[in-house]
Amino acid sequence: MKKLIFAASLSTLLWTGAGRADEPIEIAMLDSKHDSDSSVWEALNPRDLKLRSASALVLDQSGNVVYAKQMDEPRPIASITKLMTAMVILDAGLPLDERITITKEDRDLIRLTGSRLGYGATLAREELVRLALMASENRASNALARSYPGGREAFVEAMNRKARELGMNDSHFADPAGLDAGNVASARDIAQMVRSAYEYPLIRKATTTASMTVRPYKGRGPLKFGNTNRLLRNNAWEIELSKTGYINEAGRCLVMQAEIADQHMVIVLLNSFGKLTPFGDSNRIRKWIERGTEG
Repeated sequence: MKKLIFAASLSTLLWTGAGRADEPIEIAMLDSKHDSDSSVWEALNPRDLKLRSASALVLDQSGNVVYAKQMDEPRPIASITKLMTAMVILDAGLPLDERITITKEDRDLIRLTGSRLGYGATLAREELVRLALMASENRASNALARSYPGGREAFVEAMNRKARELGMNDSHFADPAGLDAGNVASARDIAQMVRSAYEYPLIRKATTTASMTVRPYKGRGPLKFGNTNRLLRNNAWEIELSKTGYINEAGRCLVMQAEIADQHMVIVLLNSFGKLTPFGDSNRIRKWIERGTEG
Protein backbone atom coordinates (compact mmCIF):
# COMPACT_ATOMS: atom_id res chain seq x y z
CA MET A 1 0.00 0.00 0.00
CA LYS A 2 1.45 3.31 -1.03
CA LYS A 3 1.98 5.84 1.74
CA LEU A 4 1.86 9.59 1.18
CA ILE A 5 3.45 12.01 3.61
CA PHE A 6 1.32 15.06 4.36
CA ALA A 7 3.68 17.52 5.97
CA ALA A 8 3.42 20.82 4.14
CA SER A 9 2.36 23.91 6.03
CA LEU A 10 -0.83 25.54 4.80
CA SER A 11 1.10 28.42 3.27
CA THR A 12 3.65 26.27 1.40
CA LEU A 13 1.72 23.59 -0.44
CA LEU A 14 3.10 21.69 -3.41
CA TRP A 15 0.62 20.33 -5.96
CA THR A 16 1.59 16.99 -7.43
CA GLY A 17 -1.75 15.66 -8.65
CA ALA A 18 -4.28 16.69 -11.25
CA GLY A 19 -6.78 17.60 -8.54
CA ARG A 20 -9.86 16.01 -10.05
CA ALA A 21 -13.01 16.42 -8.01
CA ASP A 22 -13.03 12.72 -7.11
CA GLU A 23 -9.38 12.48 -6.02
CA PRO A 24 -7.41 13.97 -3.14
CA ILE A 25 -4.50 16.24 -3.94
CA GLU A 26 -1.23 14.59 -3.03
CA ILE A 27 1.09 16.74 -0.97
CA ALA A 28 4.84 16.32 -0.62
CA MET A 29 6.99 17.21 2.37
CA LEU A 30 8.52 20.64 1.92
CA ASP A 31 9.88 22.01 5.15
CA SER A 32 10.43 19.96 8.29
CA LYS A 33 10.32 22.99 10.57
CA HIS A 34 6.55 23.13 10.04
CA ASP A 35 5.84 19.46 10.60
CA SER A 36 6.81 18.55 14.14
CA ASP A 37 3.60 16.53 14.46
CA SER A 38 3.39 15.25 10.90
CA SER A 39 5.04 11.86 11.35
CA VAL A 40 1.92 10.54 13.04
CA TRP A 41 0.06 10.85 9.73
CA GLU A 42 2.52 8.87 7.62
CA ALA A 43 0.50 5.68 7.99
CA LEU A 44 -2.62 7.29 6.52
CA ASN A 45 -3.42 6.40 2.93
CA PRO A 46 -5.71 9.01 1.30
CA ARG A 47 -6.98 6.42 -1.15
CA ASP A 48 -8.68 4.69 1.77
CA LEU A 49 -10.80 7.77 2.40
CA LYS A 50 -13.77 8.08 0.08
CA LEU A 51 -15.48 11.43 0.61
CA ARG A 52 -18.58 12.71 -1.14
CA SER A 53 -17.91 16.41 -0.58
CA ALA A 54 -16.58 18.24 -3.64
CA SER A 55 -13.92 20.07 -1.61
CA ALA A 56 -12.33 18.82 1.58
CA LEU A 57 -9.41 19.78 3.77
CA VAL A 58 -8.13 18.35 7.05
CA LEU A 59 -5.39 20.10 9.02
CA ASP A 60 -3.69 19.09 12.23
CA GLN A 61 -3.01 21.49 15.07
CA SER A 62 0.32 22.55 13.55
CA GLY A 63 -1.25 23.42 10.22
CA ASN A 64 0.01 20.30 8.46
CA VAL A 65 -2.28 19.04 5.71
CA VAL A 66 -3.57 15.57 6.55
CA TYR A 67 -5.94 15.33 3.58
CA ALA A 68 -6.89 17.66 0.75
CA LYS A 69 -9.30 17.54 -2.16
CA GLN A 70 -9.97 20.52 -4.43
CA MET A 71 -8.87 22.82 -1.62
CA ASP A 72 -8.12 25.87 -3.78
CA GLU A 73 -11.39 25.89 -5.70
CA PRO A 74 -13.49 28.92 -4.64
CA ARG A 75 -17.07 27.84 -3.97
CA PRO A 76 -20.20 29.40 -2.47
CA ILE A 77 -20.03 28.84 1.29
CA ALA A 78 -23.58 29.66 2.44
CA SER A 79 -23.88 30.10 6.22
CA ILE A 80 -20.24 29.27 6.88
CA THR A 81 -20.16 33.04 6.22
CA LYS A 82 -21.53 33.62 9.71
CA LEU A 83 -18.14 32.83 11.25
CA MET A 84 -16.79 35.93 9.53
CA THR A 85 -19.88 37.90 10.58
CA ALA A 86 -19.26 37.03 14.22
CA MET A 87 -15.57 37.91 14.05
CA VAL A 88 -16.28 41.32 12.53
CA ILE A 89 -18.86 42.08 15.22
CA LEU A 90 -16.55 41.02 18.03
CA ASP A 91 -13.58 42.89 16.55
CA ALA A 92 -15.65 46.08 16.53
CA GLY A 93 -15.98 46.02 20.31
CA LEU A 94 -19.66 46.92 20.19
CA PRO A 95 -21.60 46.49 23.45
CA LEU A 96 -22.73 42.88 23.59
CA ASP A 97 -25.54 43.75 25.98
CA GLU A 98 -27.03 46.39 23.65
CA ARG A 99 -30.55 45.37 22.65
CA ILE A 100 -31.37 45.23 18.94
CA THR A 101 -34.86 44.97 17.49
CA ILE A 102 -35.62 42.94 14.36
CA THR A 103 -37.15 45.06 11.58
CA LYS A 104 -38.33 44.54 8.01
CA GLU A 105 -34.85 45.48 6.85
CA ASP A 106 -33.66 42.16 8.26
CA ARG A 107 -35.86 40.05 5.98
CA ASP A 108 -34.32 37.53 3.63
CA LEU A 109 -35.11 39.00 0.21
CA ILE A 110 -32.79 36.56 -1.61
CA ARG A 111 -34.12 33.12 -0.60
CA LEU A 112 -37.33 34.30 1.07
CA THR A 113 -36.62 32.09 4.07
CA GLY A 114 -38.69 32.55 7.19
CA SER A 115 -37.61 33.17 10.75
CA ARG A 116 -38.90 32.68 14.25
CA LEU A 117 -37.64 36.17 15.01
CA GLY A 118 -40.57 38.30 13.88
CA TYR A 119 -40.56 42.06 13.50
CA GLY A 120 -40.30 43.59 16.93
CA ALA A 121 -38.30 40.73 18.44
CA THR A 122 -35.63 42.28 20.63
CA LEU A 123 -32.47 40.58 21.86
CA ALA A 124 -29.04 41.55 23.11
CA ARG A 125 -26.29 41.71 20.49
CA GLU A 126 -24.59 38.73 22.12
CA GLU A 127 -27.77 36.67 21.80
CA LEU A 128 -27.99 37.54 18.12
CA VAL A 129 -24.39 36.48 17.59
CA ARG A 130 -25.05 33.19 19.33
CA LEU A 131 -28.24 32.51 17.36
CA ALA A 132 -26.50 33.33 14.09
CA LEU A 133 -23.74 30.86 14.84
CA MET A 134 -25.62 28.09 16.62
CA ALA A 135 -28.98 28.06 14.83
CA SER A 136 -27.79 29.81 11.64
CA GLU A 137 -30.44 32.50 12.16
CA ASN A 138 -30.45 34.73 9.07
CA ARG A 139 -32.39 37.64 10.56
CA ALA A 140 -30.00 37.67 13.50
CA SER A 141 -27.08 38.03 11.07
CA ASN A 142 -28.80 40.75 9.08
CA ALA A 143 -29.69 42.69 12.23
CA LEU A 144 -26.08 42.53 13.38
CA ALA A 145 -24.93 44.01 10.08
CA ARG A 146 -27.66 46.67 10.00
CA SER A 147 -26.76 47.88 13.50
CA TYR A 148 -23.03 48.01 12.71
CA PRO A 149 -21.52 51.53 12.46
CA GLY A 150 -22.12 52.61 8.88
CA GLY A 151 -24.77 49.96 8.33
CA ARG A 152 -24.79 46.87 6.14
CA GLU A 153 -22.58 48.27 3.38
CA ALA A 154 -19.82 49.16 5.84
CA PHE A 155 -20.22 45.77 7.49
CA VAL A 156 -19.69 43.84 4.24
CA GLU A 157 -16.65 46.00 3.53
CA ALA A 158 -15.32 45.07 6.97
CA MET A 159 -15.90 41.37 6.22
CA ASN A 160 -13.81 41.57 3.07
CA ARG A 161 -11.15 43.61 4.82
CA LYS A 162 -10.92 40.98 7.56
CA ALA A 163 -10.63 38.26 4.91
CA ARG A 164 -7.69 40.07 3.33
CA GLU A 165 -6.03 40.47 6.72
CA LEU A 166 -6.33 36.71 7.27
CA GLY A 167 -4.80 35.96 3.87
CA MET A 168 -8.05 34.57 2.48
CA ASN A 169 -7.09 35.39 -1.08
CA ASP A 170 -9.75 33.25 -2.79
CA SER A 171 -12.63 34.70 -0.79
CA HIS A 172 -15.32 37.33 -1.28
CA PHE A 173 -18.25 38.26 0.94
CA ALA A 174 -21.46 39.86 -0.32
CA ASP A 175 -23.84 39.58 2.64
CA PRO A 176 -23.65 38.76 6.37
CA ALA A 177 -25.85 35.66 6.38
CA GLY A 178 -24.49 33.64 3.47
CA LEU A 179 -27.72 33.81 1.50
CA ASP A 180 -25.98 35.44 -1.47
CA ALA A 181 -24.15 32.94 -3.69
CA GLY A 182 -21.54 35.65 -4.12
CA ASN A 183 -20.12 34.64 -0.74
CA VAL A 184 -17.30 32.39 -1.93
CA ALA A 185 -14.11 30.91 -0.50
CA SER A 186 -11.76 28.01 -1.02
CA ALA A 187 -11.40 25.23 1.53
CA ARG A 188 -7.90 26.53 2.23
CA ASP A 189 -9.31 29.98 3.05
CA ILE A 190 -12.04 28.56 5.24
CA ALA A 191 -9.52 26.54 7.23
CA GLN A 192 -7.75 29.80 7.98
CA MET A 193 -11.05 31.38 8.97
CA VAL A 194 -11.84 28.48 11.33
CA ARG A 195 -8.42 28.70 12.96
CA SER A 196 -8.92 32.44 13.46
CA ALA A 197 -12.49 32.08 14.73
CA TYR A 198 -11.27 29.60 17.32
CA GLU A 199 -9.43 32.47 19.04
CA TYR A 200 -12.80 33.99 20.06
CA PRO A 201 -14.24 32.35 23.20
CA LEU A 202 -17.79 33.43 22.35
CA ILE A 203 -17.59 31.78 18.92
CA ARG A 204 -16.28 28.56 20.43
CA LYS A 205 -19.03 28.53 23.03
CA ALA A 206 -21.86 29.46 20.66
CA THR A 207 -20.98 26.97 17.94
CA THR A 208 -20.73 24.06 20.37
CA THR A 209 -23.87 24.80 22.39
CA ALA A 210 -26.56 22.21 21.67
CA SER A 211 -29.54 24.49 22.32
CA MET A 212 -30.40 27.96 23.53
CA THR A 213 -33.51 29.61 24.93
CA VAL A 214 -34.27 33.31 24.41
CA ARG A 215 -37.13 35.66 25.24
CA PRO A 216 -37.41 38.15 22.40
CA TYR A 217 -40.99 39.28 23.10
CA LYS A 218 -42.43 40.92 26.17
CA GLY A 219 -45.32 39.06 27.70
CA ARG A 220 -44.72 35.91 25.65
CA GLY A 221 -43.00 32.66 26.37
CA PRO A 222 -39.44 31.65 25.47
CA LEU A 223 -38.19 30.39 22.12
CA LYS A 224 -35.81 27.44 22.03
CA PHE A 225 -33.27 27.10 19.21
CA GLY A 226 -31.12 24.06 18.43
CA ASN A 227 -27.68 23.73 16.92
CA THR A 228 -27.60 22.81 13.24
CA ASN A 229 -24.67 20.42 13.73
CA ARG A 230 -26.09 17.04 14.72
CA LEU A 231 -22.62 15.69 15.50
CA LEU A 232 -22.71 17.65 18.75
CA ARG A 233 -25.13 15.00 19.98
CA ASN A 234 -22.70 12.20 19.10
CA ASN A 235 -20.53 11.12 22.05
CA ALA A 236 -17.81 9.93 19.69
CA TRP A 237 -17.00 13.54 18.86
CA GLU A 238 -15.14 16.18 20.87
CA ILE A 239 -16.07 19.28 18.86
CA GLU A 240 -14.44 22.59 19.72
CA LEU A 241 -15.99 24.80 17.01
CA SER A 242 -18.43 24.13 14.21
CA LYS A 243 -20.65 25.70 11.55
CA THR A 244 -22.99 24.31 8.93
CA GLY A 245 -24.22 25.93 5.75
CA TYR A 246 -26.61 25.34 2.87
CA ILE A 247 -27.95 27.05 -0.20
CA ASN A 248 -28.56 25.39 -3.56
CA GLU A 249 -25.41 26.83 -5.11
CA ALA A 250 -23.21 25.77 -2.18
CA GLY A 251 -24.62 22.35 -1.44
CA ARG A 252 -24.27 21.08 2.12
CA CYS A 253 -21.26 22.50 3.94
CA LEU A 254 -19.70 21.77 7.33
CA VAL A 255 -16.61 23.10 9.04
CA MET A 256 -15.30 22.06 12.45
CA GLN A 257 -12.40 22.05 14.80
CA ALA A 258 -12.43 18.85 16.80
CA GLU A 259 -10.08 16.73 18.86
CA ILE A 260 -9.14 13.55 17.00
CA ALA A 261 -6.21 11.29 17.87
CA ASP A 262 -5.17 13.72 20.62
CA GLN A 263 -4.86 16.61 18.18
CA HIS A 264 -6.99 19.66 17.45
CA MET A 265 -8.00 19.02 13.84
CA VAL A 266 -9.68 21.41 11.40
CA ILE A 267 -12.14 19.81 8.97
CA VAL A 268 -13.61 21.67 5.99
CA LEU A 269 -16.27 20.03 3.80
CA LEU A 270 -17.86 21.98 0.95
CA ASN A 271 -20.52 21.23 -1.64
CA SER A 272 -21.86 17.91 -0.40
CA PHE A 273 -24.94 16.46 -2.05
CA GLY A 274 -27.48 15.21 0.44
CA LYS A 275 -28.49 16.58 3.82
CA LEU A 276 -26.51 14.02 5.81
CA THR A 277 -23.44 13.80 3.57
CA PRO A 278 -21.20 16.27 5.47
CA PHE A 279 -21.87 14.40 8.71
CA GLY A 280 -21.13 11.10 7.02
CA ASP A 281 -17.91 12.47 5.53
CA SER A 282 -16.91 13.81 8.95
CA ASN A 283 -17.39 10.40 10.51
CA ARG A 284 -15.40 8.80 7.70
CA ILE A 285 -12.54 11.25 8.33
CA ARG A 286 -12.53 10.63 12.08
CA LYS A 287 -12.52 6.85 11.70
CA TRP A 288 -9.85 7.01 8.97
CA ILE A 289 -7.58 9.01 11.27
CA GLU A 290 -8.27 6.89 14.34
CA ARG A 291 -7.68 3.61 12.51
CA GLY A 292 -4.54 4.93 10.85
CA THR A 293 -2.97 6.11 14.09
CA GLU A 294 -3.80 3.12 16.28
CA GLY A 295 -1.00 1.17 17.78
